[in-house]
Amino acid sequence: MSEHKIAQDNIDIDVDVSSNVADDNALNTSSDDMLENVSASETIQDSAEDIEAENVKAKDGEESYLPLLALRDVVVYPHMQIALFVGRAPSVKAVELAQAEYGNKVLVVAQKDSLTEDIDQDNLYQYGTVCRIVSTMPHDSDENCIKVLIEGQYRARVDNIENHDELLMASFTRADLDISMSESQQKNTIQALTTLFEGYADARLRNARELTRVAKRIDDLLELVYFISTRVSMDLDIKQSFLEEDDIKTHINTLTEYLVKQSAEQNIQDAVRQQMEDNQREYFLNEKMKAIKNELSDMNDGAFDEDDVAELEQRLEDADLPEDVRKKAEQELKKLKMMPPASSESSVVRNYIEWILDTPWNATTKVSINLDKAKTVLDEDHYGLQDVKDRILEYLAVQSRVKKLRGPILCLVGPPGVGKTSLGESIARATGRKFVRMALGGVRDEAEIRGHRRTYIGAMPGKIVQSLAKVEVKNPLFLLDEIDKMAQDFRGDPASALLEVLDPSQNDTFNDHYLDMDLDLSQVMFICTANSMDIPPALLDRMEVIRLPGYTEEEKVNIAQKYLVPKAIKNNGLKEGEIEIVEAALHSIVRSYTREAGVRNLEREVNKICRKVVRGSVETHGARAPKKAERELVVVDDKNIDDYLGVHQYDYGLAEEEPEIGRVTGLAWTQVGGELLTIEAVAMKGKGELSFTGSLGDVMKESIRAAMSVVRARGDSLGIDYETFKTTDVHVHMPEGATPKDGPSAGGALTTALVSALTGIAIRPDIAMTGEITLRGKILRIGGLKEKLLAAHRGGIKHVLIPATNERDLADIPDNVKEGLTIQPVATIDEILKVALVSMPVPLKPAKVTVDKTSSKALHN
Repeated sequence: MSEHKIAQDNIDIDVDVSSNVADDNALNTSSDDMLENVSASETIQDSAEDIEAENVKAKDGEESYLPLLALRDVVVYPHMQIALFVGRAPSVKAVELAQAEYGNKVLVVAQKDSLTEDIDQDNLYQYGTVCRIVSTMPHDSDENCIKVLIEGQYRARVDNIENHDELLMASFTRADLDISMSESQQKNTIQALTTLFEGYADARLRNARELTRVAKRIDDLLELVYFISTRVSMDLDIKQSFLEEDDIKTHINTLTEYLVKQSAEQNIQDAVRQQMEDNQREYFLNEKMKAIKNELSDMNDGAFDEDDVAELEQRLEDADLPEDVRKKAEQELKKLKMMPPASSESSVVRNYIEWILDTPWNATTKVSINLDKAKTVLDEDHYGLQDVKDRILEYLAVQSRVKKLRGPILCLVGPPGVGKTSLGESIARATGRKFVRMALGGVRDEAEIRGHRRTYIGAMPGKIVQSLAKVEVKNPLFLLDEIDKMAQDFRGDPASALLEVLDPSQNDTFNDHYLDMDLDLSQVMFICTANSMDIPPALLDRMEVIRLPGYTEEEKVNIAQKYLVPKAIKNNGLKEGEIEIVEAALHSIVRSYTREAGVRNLEREVNKICRKVVRGSVETHGARAPKKAERELVVVDDKNIDDYLGVHQYDYGLAEEEPEIGRVTGLAWTQVGGELLTIEAVAMKGKGELSFTGSLGDVMKESIRAAMSVVRARGDSLGIDYETFKTTDVHVHMPEGATPKDGPSAGGALTTALVSALTGIAIRPDIAMTGEITLRGKILRIGGLKEKLLAAHRGGIKHVLIPATNERDLADIPDNVKEGLTIQPVATIDEILKVALVSMPVPLKPAKVTVDKTSSKALHN
């Protein structure tokens, strides 16, 4: 028999219900109290010889009839010691009888129903354990209860139970288990069970180290099964099955499954407990952090507000963000929570999160595709500009059939005051988009477009992201104003930065340096404005250019009547019936007080008239507006216009002037529209020198030299001899010397002026011309024809000479402009001279040319 027996850690108690004290002590007394410091190992050693003698006796002639001790909620196995409280009368008498007559032997059987006080055969299991009573002692506080220390001997099957004078006696048969396993199998099974029990004991049992040490010293498989079964918390039915069943393998499987399951559950419980501990620790630290932040907030006069972080967190939860953007924002918010509120980086992270939340990543407005409505809006806001209106209507028509259309990039090029910027607002209203404007004049820092890196102090997103955040949608109409006024220096090239913005194949992943995340700009409708084509070629290639050449006199008058006059009356506080500006007055303003492509000066003059009328009304009626009956209508016409605007600034029409020698009118293009260019040439006695003045550019100077060469080459046909060129100085001048002049379209006019000065033949004053000249006398194609014809129209010119190669461009010229002009295409300088000069010069007679024979010989040699 093995000597590795120890007292059970969890003691089961059989208590008589008649004693309340015993019952209370049974529920509240530990195993150490019940054993009263009895050493299990000493007990085993003292009784080892007796146990061995009893076993020999059992083998020779075993007893089969013993007192029966019924236990509740506990199963006693062979090789097991346990301390019990015995309080029921039958149980106490069974112990006493066993000690007196049966050599301290008693049959211990578990009850099926632990709540039943009566003991009968039906309520007892069929198998039990024959035990030896090691010792007994009275209970400390209950005289009817005794403490009994018993030790299991062997397994027994109950055959019959008899009741004798309130004492239970049982006849039984010894039933040892047969282990049908090889020694190697037993050894492997013992090792596996010991390992599983070690893990279970470490997690569940109080004296795990001692129990594990004892288990490792057990070398009998059945004894190890009983040892482990005693110390695990299995149900009573399962524990009893280890006595009821004869198959040891079944017991091993049941015990193994239970230990494995408990190990898995323990792992889950450990994980849950660890998570709870982590959560509690995190909660504690967060609360501590809040307290510290509140304390710092009080010290810094409320510099940190916990509600701000909570508001950011709520905004982030409610925001409609792409997944990658949300992940980035959540990371930054987590960093913000952990930062000291007084640190400078805290405000940087906060601003970054706010910009992420303010940027419209998914928000859009519904774009209108009603062509009739769009056409009505454009016609209401702007007079003329039919090309631009047609392009907008084409875009809307295409969008009505295509769900997603990459935003068109239109570039409106024209002089100031023709309505480029206000046209952008009208397009936004016609298409149902929100309007945002970005002025590019003077922008020279690339960061204005792409934003600053967050590593810089005071970093902010670029104007693109700022503007989108202002309108709160990702598909507005974005007006890039004055795109030709951008500068470039050591800080960067903003025009190159705009390439990614305006390129339809790139702007769906626009990356702002501050946000450092891709932003989709493909749904933005970009419109650019410029006064000239002085735009980087790579940027210009991304845009669709629409030219706005300027307005004719009739268009200006119509714009004034429909828009400018009503606007001026309203802005200056006038009421209906106080002023009337008739059409003749508007014609006079356009002809005599303004000379521009747009209508800004016209609007200023109309406002000037309204201010003078308001002043007269205030001087008469006071600051209050006069009542309807008191109002005096002021009519402004072409006769009294001088009273309001003073002396006129410009003379309209040049046809009434007399023809002059050496004076010709050219047509030039400038950023403010077409202009009339006066060219003067005078011939005087001298040494054949050519001079020119008038703040001329290099191209214009070269044109003068080329024109002089053309005249000298055609001297004979123009009636100018060689001596005249040799003894005559020619001076070419362009008045208004303070205004720089340059361009490749004045060659024809310069040649005409030189011919007139050298021949003394006058030039018609009602003719204007444009076109560069070659040394062979051909007139080259020019640009800006529409602007130049409008300038001729404004200046009262009747006859315009244009290059023959520009004749096809006349299809784009408004009919009302062509009706007031005689437009004549010319291909050579000879055709110009025939029309421009009052009379054609008389060619020289063919002269005899003297040949230098010496020079000829030298050449032949």
